[in-house]
Amino acid sequence: MDTMVQSSILPPAPVRARALQPLLDAEGPEMDRRREVTPAVVDALVEYDMLRLLLPRSLGGQEIHLLDFCKTTEAVGWADASVGWFVNQSNVSAASSAAGMSHDAAAAIFDGPRTGLAWGAKHNRSTAIRVEGGYRLTGQWSYLSGGRHTTWIGAHSAVQNPDGTPHIRHGRPDDRSFLFLRSKARITDDWQVLGLRGTGSDTYAVEDLFIPDAHAPARDAIEERRLTGPLATISSHLMYATGFCGVSLGVGRRMLETYTELARGKQGRASVTPMARNNAVQKDIGMMEAKLSGARAFLHEAIVAAYDAAVAGDLTLDHRMRLRLATTFAMNEATDVSVACYRGAGTTAILNDAPFERRLRDALSVSQHLQAMPAHLEMVGRHIIGTEQTPQFL
Repeated sequence: MDTMVQSSILPPAPVRARALQPLLDAEGPEMDRRREVTPAVVDALVEYDMLRLLLPRSLGGQEIHLLDFCKTTEAVGWADASVGWFVNQSNVSAASSAAGMSHDAAAAIFDGPRTGLAWGAKHNRSTAIRVEGGYRLTGQWSYLSGGRHTTWIGAHSAVQNPDGTPHIRHGRPDDRSFLFLRSKARITDDWQVLGLRGTGSDTYAVEDLFIPDAHAPARDAIEERRLTGPLATISSHLMYATGFCGVSLGVGRRMLETYTELARGKQGRASVTPMARNNAVQKDIGMMEAKLSGARAFLHEAIVAAYDAAVAGDLTLDHRMRLRLATTFAMNEATDVSVACYRGAGTTAILNDAPFERRLRDALSVSQHLQAMPAHLEMVGRHIIGTEQTPQFL
């Protein structure tokens, strides 16, 4: 492995991500087969310090600009979507947790280069009972992306009082993220899916597990934020959206590059002209380039605007809505490009040893995530019109 990151001065994260691409390309089929990131890739992510990108410098992190983070997940996703997913999930989960924890508690968990954190989606089949000094947590959760490679994992749950009534804090129901050692959970290896197979997003459960107050941050609760700075101000929902959008754009770009290279030399059996001289192919490639480039430019503009506003202490609902719109739009545009490239490649695309089939599965799986759902577009539309609503995932 290249020793460039052994220096005390790291190259920018997107540069390190691009340096990882040959390894990720080589390991991709094996990660798909194993349904997890391979040890060689995990070691490389640690060596290139890719799991502390958003953590504050006070905790040994790099605290990079959100735009650089997006470019990083895009560069990783270009080579392998599952690894890009792992990088995003791990970094955002760690940073959003640390923002609501004391320095000592966060340092104890996120000390060292193997600081990734994994957790799944909130599930209604969970209870967190408020007790002296902490909580008793019971429940089952899904989608533990990257959890096979982290020491600490987490789970989200609403908090209840001992009598079963909702626990109220800051005038609203108390909802928390609970961090605990992976060894404390019962893991079910049930990740049998279409795409993003390498994420190893298993189901997991705990029963009556005591979680101390120090390990139960209220993610995105302004009242309990312990850190300052733009990354602590921008919500975890929008940071997740930004990183996953980067992965989607990376996959779409790789598909378009591969399709373009195919078009330079392929003669379709049903066509009278080579693909390179086919007007329809030429137009399609031009339009797909415009889709990807336009969506990416809009995304970057919205990221910078939100980040600059957060730096200035003036992050408004308008900024958050625009970033939500840009991420949702770009994820869907990138998915459309990936699908069009697969279809345009003809029978070449269906072969396991061709570069289309696995990436189509990944692109379609990314598009099914909460961050890409059309309901976000409806919410932004209501905001623009001025219709009364309760904003979500901002």
